[in-house]
Amino acid sequence: MPRVPFDQLPDHARLWIFGADRPLSLDERRLLAESVENGLRGWSAHGSPVTWGHALHHERFLLLGVDESTTALSGCSIDGAVHEIQALERRLGQSLLDTARVFYREGEGVRAVSRQRFRELADAGAVSAETVVYNNVIATVGDLRRGAWEVPASRSWHAKAFPLRAE
Repeated sequence: MPRVPFDQLPDHARLWIFGADRPLSLDERRLLAESVENGLRGWSAHGSPVTWGHALHHERFLLLGVDESTTALSGCSIDGAVHEIQALERRLGQSLLDTARVFYREGEGVRAVSRQRFRELADAGAVSAETVVYNNVIATVGDLRRGAWEVPASRSWHAKAFPLRAE
């Protein structure tokens, strides 16, 4: 059973989150969905089909979940998915694999900045321990559902990496 709707993945499904620097246009979002679905249509590990789903959040975050209870991923199968994401990056002209960015909420929008810039914002008090950040390193779909993705910086790895003050 290959692709399934993202919301039908079990809580234990493995999760990867890829963020774009800016919100994607409607055409870019369509391209992203088509590219992911076409590129991963035959996704397999050791010849067995991978059960996976995807979703797009906040017009910039690609969420990719895999139910490894049906087929365990291998290094080669993960590499295949990464190659598809790299091809998608070229088509969109957008980085999705850059882990050196910090995503945080500013007003009603999401901002993406370098780690150095986020540190500068923390030093200046422009972001704090209460600033909502996107913890893109959560491991499972269940973590996402339990609210571990969009959290105050004090509840994420950000609190250890940056000098965040309480408001």
